[in-house]
Amino acid sequence: MKSLLASILLLAGSASAMAQMSPVGLWRSVDDKTGESKAEIRIAESGGGLQGRIEKTLRKDAKPDAACDECTDDRKGKPMVGLDIIRGGKKAEGKDVWEGGKILDPENGKEYRASFTPIDGGKKLEVRGYLGPFWRTQTWTRAQ
Repeated sequence: MKSLLASILLLAGSASAMAQMSPVGLWRSVDDKTGESKAEIRIAESGGGLQGRIEKTLRKDAKPDAACDECTDDRKGKPMVGLDIIRGGKKAEGKDVWEGGKILDPENGKEYRASFTPIDGGKKLEVRGYLGPFWRTQTWTRAQ
């Protein structure tokens, strides 16, 4: 009985560790240029891909009623809080990276191809946005 209980606890612990090596969860986005926390983003799996929404804005100068005025698609004019900024992205076979998704920069309304790579044991998330051959990487920290 004790070995069964120990096995269950070991499996539960390893499942928890594996869950952390995923982009799913609550993340604090950090501006790669200023180091300032910008927002809390909740990433979930939906329909076989990733979906991420702004749960809370953290910038000191953020307006509570701010909307995505720069957006050019179905998100135009939508409130920043609750805004869907990550769409798609699936785990690459044999790697801890989620590729094929898109990420929106609500400050300029541009959408970029994106990849998401958990690092530092899942405590951080490397978010890379691509525009042609150029890319920009931000490292987000897990908030939960």
